[in-house]
Amino acid sequence: MKNLKIALAPALALALGCTAPSPAHAQWPTGAVTWAFDPSADDFRPDALLDLRSMNEKMAGESGFLKVDANGDFLLGNGKPVRFWCVNTGVEREKPFVKKPQGRQTEPSLARHARFLAKRGVNMIRLHAHVNPDPSKPMDSITESERDWIWRSVAAMKKEGIYSTISPYWAIQAGVGKDWGIPTGGQTNAAALVFFEPKMQKAYRGWLRKLFAEKNPHTGIPLALDSSVGIIQLQNEDSLLFWTINNLKGEPRTILGKQFGDWAAKKYGSLAKANVAWEANKLAGDDLAKGVLDFHNVWEMTQARQGGMKRRLDDQLQFWGETMYRFNKETADFLRNELGCKQLINAGNWKTADGVRLNDVERWSYTANEIDAVNRYFGGVHKGPNEGWAVQNGDKFTSASALLDPKPLPTNLKQTKGRPMLVTESAWVMPNGYASEGPFLIAAYQSLTGVDGYYWFATGDDEWTPPGSANGYNPSQVKWTFANPDMLGTFPGAALMYRMGYVKKGSPVVVEERALSDLWQRKTPIIAEEGSFDPNRDSGDIAPTSSVKTGVNPLAFLVGPVEAVYGGDPAKSKATPLSQYVNPGEMTVKSVTGELTLNYDKGFCTVDAPAAQGVTAFFSRKPFHKLTDVTFSSRNAYGAALAVAMDGKPIRESKKVLVQFGTQTRPTGWKEKSVSIDLDGGKKMDGLEVVDYGRAPWQVVRADLEVSVKSPTLRKATVLDMNGNAIKAIPVTKEGGALRFKFPENAMYVVLE
Repeated sequence: MKNLKIALAPALALALGCTAPSPAHAQWPTGAVTWAFDPSADDFRPDALLDLRSMNEKMAGESGFLKVDANGDFLLGNGKPVRFWCVNTGVEREKPFVKKPQGRQTEPSLARHARFLAKRGVNMIRLHAHVNPDPSKPMDSITESERDWIWRSVAAMKKEGIYSTISPYWAIQAGVGKDWGIPTGGQTNAAALVFFEPKMQKAYRGWLRKLFAEKNPHTGIPLALDSSVGIIQLQNEDSLLFWTINNLKGEPRTILGKQFGDWAAKKYGSLAKANVAWEANKLAGDDLAKGVLDFHNVWEMTQARQGGMKRRLDDQLQFWGETMYRFNKETADFLRNELGCKQLINAGNWKTADGVRLNDVERWSYTANEIDAVNRYFGGVHKGPNEGWAVQNGDKFTSASALLDPKPLPTNLKQTKGRPMLVTESAWVMPNGYASEGPFLIAAYQSLTGVDGYYWFATGDDEWTPPGSANGYNPSQVKWTFANPDMLGTFPGAALMYRMGYVKKGSPVVVEERALSDLWQRKTPIIAEEGSFDPNRDSGDIAPTSSVKTGVNPLAFLVGPVEAVYGGDPAKSKATPLSQYVNPGEMTVKSVTGELTLNYDKGFCTVDAPAAQGVTAFFSRKPFHKLTDVTFSSRNAYGAALAVAMDGKPIRESKKVLVQFGTQTRPTGWKEKSVSIDLDGGKKMDGLEVVDYGRAPWQVVRADLEVSVKSPTLRKATVLDMNGNAIKAIPVTKEGGALRFKFPENAMYVVLE
């Protein structure tokens, strides 16, 4: 799936500021004893002991369109609460031209893919597409192959109770035809244009009309009326507040500058009065006679400025934010009133040039629609000639773990109060070696904080993705995938824990109310998602009316929900004292619910809830973990172990419990060595180099785990294959009211009954 691996790889979404573990804990275990991961195709046997398909509706949208309640949580059409376990998929996108993937005898099948995902707990997909036409085609046309892929995917997923999120447009990928009459100013893509350029907006709406209003031949109804389409995302990874805005030149810059001139004249009465307010802070591109104002480089907004320049920057930011808000609102009105779309709408999912000073403006601009979102990957440093899409020999990298540095955890998000929050693209990105913690931590902290959807990115295979070239011919390994044993293999327990609500949502630990004027003036928030945010260093410019006078430790995101109110009263901001939950000396963070504990010194996180108990850990640092009903003891260097009730009851009362264990995975023949990595600014850090990127199949470190479960009813343990089918019973003992067993070396699932 060449286009999936390259075209969908998010621009600039590489390192997230993670601190890498020391090399001793960043390497593929020396002399690792492994088993070859080469499962047979799933035959979807009706007697499978592990099949989560029944958690989905018989048909997605069968009771109507998705809704949002007053708390910002999703409801089915009938008002029943629902949680979504989500993935990005590109299966059958290139049909009929797709090549047979390595190790497979058949082309990927959407029907098989939908059933496979539903079995493993998925009930929402995202289709990230490019419906805009090639620049060589007429502006009012559409890329029909992309539309047909969306239509076919929606139909297939609907049958397995899986909802669809549709992301139809990405400006960075989009080109503009020479004959379209849309000025680009020499840009090589369409970044920023859709927010303000009238002809671009008209073209964009035409593409939406062809996608949503025309009948889907695979369902018989247009997408606009299809209740299995849950969410429409207006655009992907574009913003007036990101560095790409600096590329705006020529006629597009003049068009936006004229709109700014009109805005400033309306605010101040005239441009002459605006000039007085700005203390004659002028730019070379200003043309007051024509009513055109130029823009300061976005970098200036990341700095502390004074006087007239500051006031002009304040106005520039307000204008940019309001321009995006207006586009989001007008597009929603078009979808609803002209096309008849009844779906929930999300504006976008991007970041800004400064996560502390600008991020809240970006999120405020999304409030024109119902849902907020962000794309946020987890991974260490990766440097190589094709680092944006492939892993190759000679690449240098670090393996980051949220167990040792939890600040960049993708669910550490400030959520707008009363609104759903989505992470629409994310994964523990190759060549990261610590991916099995991902589903465990996401399920646990999504539950705690109320993040409403996390979309794993991405797959082009209907079942597992074997190691192989990132584009079909370049000597490399795929980078952007979740469909490996580390992540997809640990879906079932994590999805079950999250979707069943086994881990409680906490009460908010921070509620920050922000006046819009403070956003425009770039006042420092009391807490920010930026991994480098320092509450001591970065809190010098908090709004003077805020009731919270100092910055809040970002570890608060691991304690409970962090919420924001835009257009609120800063005097009503609240922050729970964190001393009873955060212990800097012991390097621990406990949730406000008491169910989650993270120790970023020894590197482990535990979940201890009545129906779900588990630990993901560097077991080499702490091998023994005793929870309320379940005890895990492992001699593996690293892994994620989870026991989850399958019948909705507490583990102590349950008659069917899934025990799941994921370790570490690399391609066959993978080799790495310790090196020093050169960073920007002449800095260096310890890391690793890919010596051999390996080949299929995946190799999984053998499990070395002993489990004890307190239960008066559980009597037997059955090991399952990767398709959830029973293989055989394994020996157990009963001691002191607990069932004990040794986890099989070459498996990932055991069901206790």
